[in-house]
Amino acid sequence: MSDDLRNLVLGLVALAIGAALGWFARTYLLSRRLQRKQRFFGLPKDSECLLVVPRDPGSRGWSLARHDAFALLELAAVIKECGAHAEVLAHDTAWQGFGARTEFCIGGPAANLRLAAHLRSMLPGVEIDTDPAPGPEQGAIGVGGETYRMEKGAVEYVLLARLAAARDSGNDRPVFLSSGQRGIANQAAVRYLARHQVRLARKHGADATFCLLLKVVNSQAYGSDVVELVADVTKAATTAPKTPKGGKVIPPDRSPAT
Repeated sequence: MSDDLRNLVLGLVALAIGAALGWFARTYLLSRRLQRKQRFFGLPKDSECLLVVPRDPGSRGWSLARHDAFALLELAAVIKECGAHAEVLAHDTAWQGFGARTEFCIGGPAANLRLAAHLRSMLPGVEIDTDPAPGPEQGAIGVGGETYRMEKGAVEYVLLARLAAARDSGNDRPVFLSSGQRGIANQAAVRYLARHQVRLARKHGADATFCLLLKVVNSQAYGSDVVELVADVTKAATTAPKTPKGGKVIPPDRSPAT
C-alpha cells in the first residue's frame, strides 16, 4: 500500500470516528435535555397528565373558549415531545386529588372551580376578585400587599405557578396553574412556560414550587406575544396573610411595548 493510499484510508477512518463521536455526543445532549424537560414537567415517557379547563360560557354544550384552546395547543407540543399522554377534563368533572398525575389547570378562579381550590389550599397568599360585575376591581390580583388591576387590551396580569407535591407522599407529580385576568393572558402564560422552562428550572429547581406574576402588554395589538415578568411572588403567594388582604394598587402601565 502506497503512502498516499494509506494516508487516505487513515483520513477516512478519522472522519468516520469523528462523525460517530459527534453523533453520540449530540444524541447524549439531546437525551439529557429531554430528561430535564420531562423531570420539570413531571412527564416521563408514556405517563399521563390532566388538562383541566373551564367550559366556554357562550356555548350550550361542552366546548372550549378560543384562547383556552390555543393554550392547550401550546401544551400539546410539550406533552408530545416528552412522550406523554393527556386527558382533557372540564373543571367541574375533575374530582380527584393531585400528585398522581401532572396537571395543567387553566383559567381564572371564577370560571375554573378546581383552580380556585388549588389557590385556596396551596397559594393562600393570593386574592383574586371574582365578582362578575364590570368595574375597576374585576379580576384584580392581590398578592404581597399589592393589587394588580387590568385594563382590557392594554395590560392584563396572570399568575403562573408550579406547585410541587410532597415527595414522600408517593404522588409527587406537579400541578401547573395559569390564572389570568383574561383568556389571552392564560395563553400567554402557557407559552411563556413552554418557551422558558429551561431558565425556570435552572432558577427555581426542577422539582421546586414557584409562583410568578406576568404582565401581557397591549394584547389588542400584539396578542399574547409580548409578556413581561413583573415579580417572583412565590414567598408571598405561599404564605397565608396575617392581616386582611389588600394593599397598594398597581395602576395599568400604558408605556409602549419595547
